Amino acid sequence: MTEIPEHLLNRSKARRAEAPSDASGDSAPSSTPAVATPATPAKATEAPAPKPVVPDPPYVVAAKSRKKIPFWAMAGLAMLPAWAALYLIALKPAEKVLAGPISIGATVYGSCAGCHGADGAGGAGRVLYQGEVLKTFPHIEDMLNFVYSGSQKYAAADIKTYGDPNREGGAHATLSYNGNPMPMQGEKAGGALTEAEILSVVCYTRYEKSGADPKSEEWAEEYEAWCSPESEIFLGLEAGSTSFDTIEKDFAMLAAKPGAVGTEPRASIGK
Repeated sequence: MTEIPEHLLNRSKARRAEAPSDASGDSAPSSTPAVATPATPAKATEAPAPKPVVPDPPYVVAAKSRKKIPFWAMAGLAMLPAWAALYLIALKPAEKVLAGPISIGATVYGSCAGCHGADGAGGAGRVLYQGEVLKTFPHIEDMLNFVYSGSQKYAAADIKTYGDPNREGGAHATLSYNGNPMPMQGEKAGGALTEAEILSVVCYTRYEKSGADPKSEEWAEEYEAWCSPESEIFLGLEAGSTSFDTIEKDFAMLAAKPGAVGTEPRASIGK
């Protein structure tokens, strides 16, 4: 190993002694704090470009510009279902209320429905609806007499037809309908009905099944005399103060019609 000359070492020491304390790389670290370099700010994010405004179609513009329903009208709209229900009730025809002999006749007719049909359309017995009864019996007296006596009693009396002999379509023969006779209905003739009940079911058949209009000029007089709730004839039969045999004498309005009813089979009064 080569040794460094002493004069070079001494020179080096002298230089180190003359130099400032912070000039030497061997000196203690400086206590002066280092100045922080400010951070470079991040580049701001660019805002997206606004979307172009698309105009509303005409129907949307019209909807927006239309006048709105005022708040007070909502109460009225809420009541619409109730008003609709009341309107439907008002449109519904009132149920027909039967009274007087027609009301009783509606019950009595239950025993006739087996032959003539619940609606009068016929079956074992003749058709009674759609004016058929009125064609056969233009006079109620003839119908009362026939229902009371029954067709067999007519046949026994050698009466070939019953009702209007000039009936449209021909007069009805006493035993011609499917060979089925009309049973006698009057109590005195062997039937089950009182004379008041016979009048009731006849009124019911004429005005409810066959369609006679009690307000029409043709049927108003008959209805008031025989079938109205105030009918004196019906009230008399019901009370037993009159009968089919005496009814003509008991009521002056029937005096012009000989043989008004009676309990024996007879030919039609005629038109």
